[in-house]
Amino acid sequence: MVGPALPSSPAKAPESISETGSTLLFPLISAWAQKYQSLYTQPPADKLPLVTITTGPTGSGVGIADATTGTVDIGASDAYLSSAEKATVPTLENIALAISAQEISYNLPGIKNLKLDGTLLAEMYTGKITSWNDPAIKALNPGVSLPNMKIVTLHRADGSGDTFLFTSYMDAQDPSAWPVTNVSTAATFPAVPGALGEQGNGGMVAGCAATKGCIAYIGVSYETQTEKAGLGQAEVKNGAGKFVLPTAATIAAGAAGFIAKTPANETISMINGPAAAGYPIINYEYAIVNTKQTNGTVAEDIRAFLHWDVATGQTASFLDAVNFQPLPASVVQLSDALIAKIGA
Repeated sequence: MVGPALPSSPAKAPESISETGSTLLFPLISAWAQKYQSLYTQPPADKLPLVTITTGPTGSGVGIADATTGTVDIGASDAYLSSAEKATVPTLENIALAISAQEISYNLPGIKNLKLDGTLLAEMYTGKITSWNDPAIKALNPGVSLPNMKIVTLHRADGSGDTFLFTSYMDAQDPSAWPVTNVSTAATFPAVPGALGEQGNGGMVAGCAATKGCIAYIGVSYETQTEKAGLGQAEVKNGAGKFVLPTAATIAAGAAGFIAKTPANETISMINGPAAAGYPIINYEYAIVNTKQTNGTVAEDIRAFLHWDVATGQTASFLDAVNFQPLPASVVQLSDALIAKIGA
């Protein structure tokens, strides 16, 4: 059963939609909301929006929780729903909106593109590697003058899809260094001396900028901020053993091998893919929505907005600003099929 047809515009009655969640997705979904509201206004023309959309950068964990409890209409997440979350509310769906990625940043003045892999990162975050001139880091970066500087690990203190992506990558590269049991939006990070917990991607950028020797995982929608802060960006080892930076080309190449494998429910990990030119820490950005709404007008407005996001909002004018990649046509169809299930 597919559900109601996809509307091309909001319902005729004025309504509000609320969204909270992923700080990685926040810049994009806010831009979508602003544009969408300007397109549909109450009569007479150019007055109040027909649908008011509020957005909030609270972290993916909060976005999932708020969608689960019905506190908001749309939760945003870099992580797909776990089986436990689906079991709690079987009518929840994770709907792909765009393709994103995560960069690994660090604060080592004068050193821009270190090579790092999942094992090194896991050993930094578990306290086994504590200095930037450790032999294991030197081995991947011959000829680079690495300082005898303490490594300061930064992690997300809030429930975060970025944490899910980062821990997924470390586990995929070396399960003995980072176990699958600690892959989560709320993963437990060992109490490494000096480790810092930050709120949101913005907090990760600010914290790393203020801390010489830091290492941090940050969503690519904040790449401009990391560049302005003078942070280095790692070349990260992929599943083919190549070291690559997150660029439009490498993110697209990394995603390409997963497109045909994306199931109808769009729950799929795209971490550590085998493409030689592919970046290894990529993901779908998801809208977490309960397909069983209590208000028919709100349900129609959610369908209309999300359909607009995946059908019209995939242009470079929106995506380039946050370094995201558009959904391929086949995935747009999957997303629309899930959006069509939203009803009252």
